Amino acid sequence: MAILVAGGAGYIGSHMVDRLIEKGRDVVVADNLSTGHRKAIHPKARFYQGDTRDRKFLDDLFEQETIEGVIHMDAFSLVGESMTNPLKYFDNNVVGMVTLLEAMQAHDVKYMVFSSTAATYGIPEKSPIQEDDHKAPINPYGESKLMMEHMIRWCDEAYGIKFVALRYFNAAGAKADGSIGEDHHPETHLIPIILQVAAGQRDKLQIFGNDYNTPDGTNVRDYVHVLDLADAHILALDYLLAGHDSQAFNLGSSTGFSNQQMLAAAREVTGQPIPAENAPRRGGDPDSLVADSSKAREILGWQPQYDDVHDIIRTAWAWKQSHPEGYQDR
Repeated sequence: MAILVAGGAGYIGSHMVDRLIEKGRDVVVADNLSTGHRKAIHPKARFYQGDTRDRKFLDDLFEQETIEGVIHMDAFSLVGESMTNPLKYFDNNVVGMVTLLEAMQAHDVKYMVFSSTAATYGIPEKSPIQEDDHKAPINPYGESKLMMEHMIRWCDEAYGIKFVALRYFNAAGAKADGSIGEDHHPETHLIPIILQVAAGQRDKLQIFGNDYNTPDGTNVRDYVHVLDLADAHILALDYLLAGHDSQAFNLGSSTGFSNQQMLAAAREVTGQPIPAENAPRRGGDPDSLVADSSKAREILGWQPQYDDVHDIIRTAWAWKQSHPEGYQDR
C-alpha cells in the first residue's frame, strides 16, 4: 500500500517524500511542476506528472497504484499573489480539492492528511492561537484553505473520508545535508530572501512594515522546521490509520520571532552584514501569528527537533551554499 503525496515536488512536499522514504514507506508523487521541481523528488518515489484538477489523471493514477492514504500539499500559497489574483487560488486550491476528494471517494481511499495554514485564523483574537479559536481569513489564500477544511469535514460526514488538517505556521529550513531545500520563483519567504542578501544575490532586505502592533514594530511569526512538519504528517497519517477520528492541529514552535529578530539571527549564522531597509506594508499580513501546538504534541506525540531559529537558519544556509541558484531546472 502506497502513500500519495499530492504536491510532492514542492518545498514542503519534497521533504515530506524524503522523510516517508527514509521511514520505509512506499511513496507516489503527483505534481504538475508549476511551482515544484523534478530534481526535488526522491528517486525512490514513483512520480506522476499531472494536475489534481484533472479527474482523468487522478483516476488513472488511482487505478495504477494501490493508495492507502493521501497527503495533500498541492496548493498555491503566496499571500500577496492571492490578494491580486484570488480566482487563481480558488480555482487551483478549492477546485483541486473537489476533484481529489471525488477521486478518493470513487476509488475508496478513506484517509487524508491536509496541509492547512495559520492564515485560516486571520487576525488572531489572542496569542498563542488554539485550534478552536475564531477563524476569519484576511486574504484569499487563507480563505481557500479554510474552505478546503470545511469540504473535507463534510466529506467525512457523507463518505467517511477521515482527515487530519495540519495548520502550519511558518515553514522554514531545509534537509541538513543541503540536498533539498526551498526554491521558489519568485521567492517571497523571509529566510530565503535574507539568505539571498547574505549570498550577494540581492543588495538588501526589505522589511515590509515597521508599525505593526509588536514589540519592535515588525511582523512576528512562529517558525517551524520543514522536517518537523514532515514528521507531524507521518504521525497524523498513522493516527488516522489507527482508526481515530478527524482532527485539526496547529504546527508551530509556540514562540514568535519578529522580522528584525530573524535578521539578527541570520547575521549571526552567516557572518554577513545583510543590509536591510524598511518598506511599506504588504496587504494581507497580520501583526503576529504564534501557535499553541500543545494539542499536536499531546495527541500525536509530535516532538519537534529544531527548536532554535539559529539551527533552522543554519540548515537553510547549508542548502543555499550548496545550491546557490536552487535546482536550476527552470
